[in-house]
Amino acid sequence: MKRIAGFYLIAVAVAVQTVVEPLYHVSAEGQPYSPLWTILNPLMALAIVVGVIAAWQCKRAVDGDGGDGPVSRAFLVANTLFFGLLFFGILYLWNWFNLLSPGFTAIPYDTVTLVWIIVDAALPLLWGATGVALLRGRGAAA
Repeated sequence: MKRIAGFYLIAVAVAVQTVVEPLYHVSAEGQPYSPLWTILNPLMALAIVVGVIAAWQCKRAVDGDGGDGPVSRAFLVANTLFFGLLFFGILYLWNWFNLLSPGFTAIPYDTVTLVWIIVDAALPLLWGATGVALLRGRGAAA
């Protein structure tokens, strides 16, 4: 139950921060993002790892027939969560490491900012859906 609560808390915090940051933070060249992201970023990385593990357990539970069974709703949900968390986890880590390495300038600032917006909007949805799947008892993680 704590894991599920964690998914919701981090998902809500990231979603709210993504929406309200433009209302309270004035970007500057030296500080383009709110300092709150320095707290949320490590929590997001941890939530991605836990989410991928939980989604993999859900996926493994519905893949029990060796891939020869029909495509069900549970199969689609489990695979969407697992591969969605992997995809956005890769984007997140790429962008976060880019932020931590100011010497890496191969990617324009506008691209990095756009990726942050997409990742920060997608991950709360995936974490919330993973929490719902765990609440419903899918997979060994429940």
